[in-house]
Amino acid sequence: MMSHMRLMLTSVFCLAAVFAIAAPPPQGGGRPAPKNLKVLSPDDLRAGAMRQATQGLGVHCDYCHVQGDNASDDNPKKLIARQMFKMTKDINANFPDGKQHVTCYTCHRGTAMPLTAPPAADAKQ
Repeated sequence: MMSHMRLMLTSVFCLAAVFAIAAPPPQGGGRPAPKNLKVLSPDDLRAGAMRQATQGLGVHCDYCHVQGDNASDDNPKKLIARQMFKMTKDINANFPDGKQHVTCYTCHRGTAMPLTAPPAADAKQ
């Protein structure tokens, strides 16, 4: 009787584990839907637009976002970033072959301020 009970409990735990693994993820990947999107789309976010911006500028999320409230527009740098994303989208929309594209890194090169001038020439030249 005891061995039947153990077998039954073991089976229940195994089945529970299998169903937990096979269960589909929550809709939206378990993340809340983004709020206050004005230039970027949810597809842009899934494609890594924020990761591309942080790498291109060499900054962290709270450089543009209010910590704990990504939807807030209280940080003026977010408004500038929004203009930069729009500019980048507009530029990329005008490439006829669809192959060339600009990113945050194109101008910023890993720094918060864009590098608008070429590096100084070597003094020996």
